[in-house]
Amino acid sequence: MLTTPYFLLAAAALTAAAPSTSLSCHATGKGPVLPKTGAGNDLPAPPAGVTLKHIALGFGIQNYTCDQVGATAAATGALAMLYDVTSLYPGQGSESLSQPNFGALTARALWSHDVPLNFNKSTEGRVDPKSPGASLTEPFPPDAPLELYGIKPMPFLGHHFFNANGVPTFVLDGGKIYLPAAKLNAVDAPKGANPGPQGTGAVGWLYLGPKDSTAVGAEYVYRVLTAGGVSHGCGKAAGQDSTSYAAMYWFYG
Repeated sequence: MLTTPYFLLAAAALTAAAPSTSLSCHATGKGPVLPKTGAGNDLPAPPAGVTLKHIALGFGIQNYTCDQVGATAAATGALAMLYDVTSLYPGQGSESLSQPNFGALTARALWSHDVPLNFNKSTEGRVDPKSPGASLTEPFPPDAPLELYGIKPMPFLGHHFFNANGVPTFVLDGGKIYLPAAKLNAVDAPKGANPGPQGTGAVGWLYLGPKDSTAVGAEYVYRVLTAGGVSHGCGKAAGQDSTSYAAMYWFYG
């Protein structure tokens, strides 16, 4: 973890460099409103009749496979811890962050805190030996809040993973929200999105809906305000690849 003096400088730089977002605050008479890219290529609005359940900070890794040197990296899933940041949205109360600080929260987590997963000690078969994959048997550490300097600890909310059938799945609130999801829409991250400590770039923004009838507690989730997560690429080696990322997940149901 970064030392406090260094972190303060880094946090200021991250805030200044945060992408422009359109955030509406509860103080204006509206509830939290999804961020926009600022480039006109935005995700669809939530369906009529649904309500916001949680805003979660997802913090983990995006996984890829390089079949051979020079190939295009194929996405193979993600693993992330989810933390409740609903109260940090601007205008919600005494814990709320300013609009710039909320917009930069994903980058702040990614740059100032170790990825909160259990990693495999072996680097065999990795595209980048400095980026190991998560443990195959116990990737998630014990449930605990995420602590970032200067912010009240963010409560643990749940997990994001891909199930045995390769379906992106979210489990929150001890199972009260269970959402196997399917992609409904996607847009590129804003050009100013933080590329992450590994400098690979920010993964796109997503709009996901229920994969099947087993969803409970929420039907839709948006991935926005992404930082990092793009593959290291297949230019130098074949094998498995993982890149750290953070994103905001907005759950509706």
